[in-house]
Amino acid sequence: MKRYVYINDDESPTQDLYCDNRISNRKYTVWNFLPKNLWEQFSRFMNQYFLLIACLQLWSLITPVNPASTWGPLIFIFAVSASKEAWDDYNRFLSDKKANEKEVWIVKHGLKKPSRAQDVRVGDIVWLRENDEVPCDLVVLGTSDPQGLCYIETSALDGETDLKTRGIPSACTGIDSELLHKIKGVIECPNPDKDIRRFDANLRLFPPFIDNDVCPLTIKNTVLQSCYLRNTEWACGVAVYTGNETKLGMSRGIPEPKLTAMDAMIDKLTGAIFVFQIVVVVVLGIAGNVWKDTEARKQWYVQYPKEGPWYELLVIPLRFELLCSIMIPISIKVSLDLVKSLYAKFIDWDIEMFDQETGSSSHATNTAISEDLGQVEYIMTDKTGTLTENKMVFRRCCISGTFYGNESGDALKDVRLQNAVASGSPDVIRFLTVMAICNTVIPVQSKNGNVLYKAQSQDEEALVQAAAKLHMVLFSKSGNLLEIRFNASAIKYEVLDILEFTSDRKRMSVVVRDTRDDKIFLLSKGADEAILPCASAGQQTRTLNEAADQYAQLGLRTLCLAWRELKEDEYQEWSLMFREASSTLVDREWRIAEVCQRLEHDLEVLGVTAIEDRLQDGVPETIEMLRRAGINFWMLTGDKQNTAIQIALSCNFISPEPKGQLLLIDGKTEDEVCRSLERVLLTMRITSSEPKDVAFVVDGWALEIALKNHRKDFTELAILSRTAICCRVTPSQKAQLVELLKSCDYRTLAIGDGGNDVRMIQQADIGVGISGREGLQAARAADYSIGKFRFLKRLILVHGRYSYNRTAFLSQYSFYKSLLICFIQIFFSFISGVSGTSLFNSVSLMAYNVFYTSIPVLVSVLDKDLSEKTVMQHPQILFYCQAGRLLNPSTFAGWFGRSLFHAIVVFIISINAFAYEKSEMEEVAMVALSGCIWLQAFVVIIETNSFTVLQHLAIWGNLIGFYIINWIVSTIPSSGMYTIMFRLCSQPSYWITIFLIVGAGMGPILAIKYFRYTYTPSKINTLQQAERLGGPILSLGNIDPQQRSMEKEVAALSITQPKGRNSVYEPLLSESPSGTRRSFGSAAPFEFFQSQASRLSSSYSRNCKDN
Repeated sequence: MKRYVYINDDESPTQDLYCDNRISNRKYTVWNFLPKNLWEQFSRFMNQYFLLIACLQLWSLITPVNPASTWGPLIFIFAVSASKEAWDDYNRFLSDKKANEKEVWIVKHGLKKPSRAQDVRVGDIVWLRENDEVPCDLVVLGTSDPQGLCYIETSALDGETDLKTRGIPSACTGIDSELLHKIKGVIECPNPDKDIRRFDANLRLFPPFIDNDVCPLTIKNTVLQSCYLRNTEWACGVAVYTGNETKLGMSRGIPEPKLTAMDAMIDKLTGAIFVFQIVVVVVLGIAGNVWKDTEARKQWYVQYPKEGPWYELLVIPLRFELLCSIMIPISIKVSLDLVKSLYAKFIDWDIEMFDQETGSSSHATNTAISEDLGQVEYIMTDKTGTLTENKMVFRRCCISGTFYGNESGDALKDVRLQNAVASGSPDVIRFLTVMAICNTVIPVQSKNGNVLYKAQSQDEEALVQAAAKLHMVLFSKSGNLLEIRFNASAIKYEVLDILEFTSDRKRMSVVVRDTRDDKIFLLSKGADEAILPCASAGQQTRTLNEAADQYAQLGLRTLCLAWRELKEDEYQEWSLMFREASSTLVDREWRIAEVCQRLEHDLEVLGVTAIEDRLQDGVPETIEMLRRAGINFWMLTGDKQNTAIQIALSCNFISPEPKGQLLLIDGKTEDEVCRSLERVLLTMRITSSEPKDVAFVVDGWALEIALKNHRKDFTELAILSRTAICCRVTPSQKAQLVELLKSCDYRTLAIGDGGNDVRMIQQADIGVGISGREGLQAARAADYSIGKFRFLKRLILVHGRYSYNRTAFLSQYSFYKSLLICFIQIFFSFISGVSGTSLFNSVSLMAYNVFYTSIPVLVSVLDKDLSEKTVMQHPQILFYCQAGRLLNPSTFAGWFGRSLFHAIVVFIISINAFAYEKSEMEEVAMVALSGCIWLQAFVVIIETNSFTVLQHLAIWGNLIGFYIINWIVSTIPSSGMYTIMFRLCSQPSYWITIFLIVGAGMGPILAIKYFRYTYTPSKINTLQQAERLGGPILSLGNIDPQQRSMEKEVAALSITQPKGRNSVYEPLLSESPSGTRRSFGSAAPFEFFQSQASRLSSSYSRNCKDN
């Protein structure tokens, strides 16, 4: 699909076809807020369920309580959610209004006039002044620069602060600035998309400006919305995309919410409780109808009609449905959303994750998945800028078979190279010329006369600076002319064409004309596998291959430089094909790559450069610590294999021989890759019985074949291996590997720093971006952003683990308190004729859900079972979170049993102490309610590991508040509780009853916990005891994850086989020591986990979906 933009045509009918420039990120309007928000809230099953319950309670025949007991909390929760949405949308409205009302200058009827940004239409000519923000996507038509260049800052788009150049189309060259507001023409461009790195269009100016020639347009001719014009007095352009149809506007879409493992488990447990509720309702409904027809009619005080309506049999079951509806806590979602927001704020406020060097702090963009950080099993990491500093330093080079810098480690200080430059060695001069010219670096003259370089690529900047230090200085670029200064002479080149770098081509080239003799040269640089195959037939490249391998063994980044002289007629013929390919709107990138290949052949390879990219501080220690935590690592990089391996060795990613073993998957054909994969897979199975750190290495070509034709075998290999190094991979392959591990039900975390990592980051369960030298694209696309890789260990071990523990307690406690009150209601039905009568009044039920039991647990966000220091010293305890030991059917069964046990205690003691003519039913209800509140306070106390003043205030203040509220209600005659609280508190029997309830309810719980902590302590219990005693823990032994034996025919692994999990019922306890683990680490160097041998030989069935 195309659109035609008529330039500066106020009467064009196409202007009305496209949207104006009004930006709108709002989700609602004043008129649709209420219906749209309610529709969104009621699209959730739980909200639909509670709405149904609330509506049923309006039927006076069946409701056992006042409808306010459900409508009150329901309206309160909906109001909180709606208020949050309204506030967020109002802030978006203010932001939009500010952007829409900015002043811009546009051409109307041949005159420049000030206007508002929202009034710009497609086809309008917009004038920009220096430091102006670009209001929409523009094609540049003219600038104040004589060569038609302008400089823009794109940090709002991609986070990159380095200035970028944009130029006018060749068709606009030479047009006087006074005539720009009269220019007419048409632009043929694609419909709006969100690709900020691509714009394939054609421009045709109408006479008298040009004779209808088609001029191709690229992204280099555009300035996009929210960029800033810098170092340029003025520029003007035609609007091609406006409003929400700009590339930035198309990219603003709301990301799909991620479902955490804990959320999925809570949904399953909610479903189980719902099924249990239906069973209870059916059983009690039948029992109630039977009792009514047999016993009730015999009682003189029960007056049932002889014949009831047709729906009479449904009345009692529906009453029990309403009575049991509180089994599913209505406030659980709001509570979880609130505490998750606090978890995110803890990450933002963590001063220990503040990067002093860049001045950036950690930030949680996604506030809903903090607990998933504690369950990470695989980390997929980029290399450059993530593990390394992305500060490139030119170290060594090989020119025409001569190695420079091998002795000193710095080629720039190598006397032989300096002498070669001084003597004017032709090979060296050509090598330095390619270094200085074949790039997109912008030289900028500083005030003191020095030349500064602005580069999008750190590699290019390193090469240009190295060439300058060897006296080959890139002095200036002006339009298509660039000036090189070598010693005292100035050399000018005309840039004829630029063959840009792509991830598929892995090289870039420039075609230049030497103005001294009009000779045309092709200068190329790129990866060795992209340049060396293009060498001329007679050139020996063995030495260059050896140089590239040698440098890669040292962990250096390598590039090959080459050139070729072109004949005039050869260039002219190729230039026509290149212009034709550049002007096509369909598959332009592929067509250009094909044409480029026609020129990039028979090259004279001049040499190899080696650039050092140092590791970030703390990377080896971080990886070692996270591996001790049982987390597996995959490195996904675009670098060559040997470089990636050396970096992996230096940062503890893999172990050297004989402790470690690297298995290589390579090949160029399907058969070669198949044989290599089978060999590696067989070796992996055999070495599974040896305590070795085994890793496999695969390049992008072999990976493409393996994923396409041998996905099942590669998936098995991924499951068996803890570590992988994937080299020369594209951004799409990175995302495919993340998806592969996710399909095996692993929790994945992807971390990167550049735009090429965005797809991988968005695909993973958790995306982490590093605010690095490549900009903020990765950080903005990620769920979390950090300044350095070393902060990852704190993000996972501290914030992730604490978030998981706290959410596990909060979610299960929410079910516990709801089940407790519901079980008491059920027990009461047995002494009330199974009639569905409620023991508690409506006010008590509403206050119970909203106030009495919610406040103490919300301060659990401050609870820490272990100190941060202990957690960092013993990262192995993350296993409990990875295995899901604190929230699973087993632990939930414990909380379920605890609620049942406490309900029995409260009901029996309350009934026997106050019922049966001893007091009113309202007094019995208040005694039972008081017992529940006291029990829950002590439950929170014994489950809290670290107390703060705020927690004490919440727990004891909530108890005091309970009595104050009920004393106030007891003074109201119409409340149904008149004087009840005063009477109860004045009776010693009430306090004795409360004491008995607490003693009988908490005694067995404390006894079981004491027995377990004393005789069968978990590793966490051991650390807690050590913290209390102040003694060190030197060794914690092994955690037994209850392994399952793996069948020997692991080669026949079924990708769809079910995942086995042993559920262990542990009544009345909140933590089960008998969970199962989805992945666990190697051992010998990591004493906490079982050996690599036992791990790999164990049956590790996985729920993998065969894609």
